[in-house]
Amino acid sequence: MAGTFARYLLAGFVYTLCGTDFPYGTLAVNLIGCFLIGFLASLAQEKFLLGPSARLLLMIGFCGAFTTFSTFMLETANLMKDGETWRAFLNVLISVGVGFVVFRLGVLVAEIL
Repeated sequence: MAGTFARYLLAGFVYTLCGTDFPYGTLAVNLIGCFLIGFLASLAQEKFLLGPSARLLLMIGFCGAFTTFSTFMLETANLMKDGETWRAFLNVLISVGVGFVVFRLGVLVAEIL
């Protein structure tokens, strides 16, 4: 719940500062989410400073509610780390490209109804 509130407040603040002619608020949330999940993943995996419960709470709970883009970025980075460069590229291509096509399909279906 905290991640959701943080997203709402941050995006609103950024839109107030920068205007709404570009998705500045969403971009800010997604980029900050990427930073946060990278930071938290390093604390958990490399420095062993986050236990399993804290990792679930912060990475899946807070960051997941804040933005799913951060989780997408972490999973793609993990594929790269595991030497799965092609699968990482495919994940980006499908997530962004097909995601946009499916989004447009949803718009079209809604317009028909």
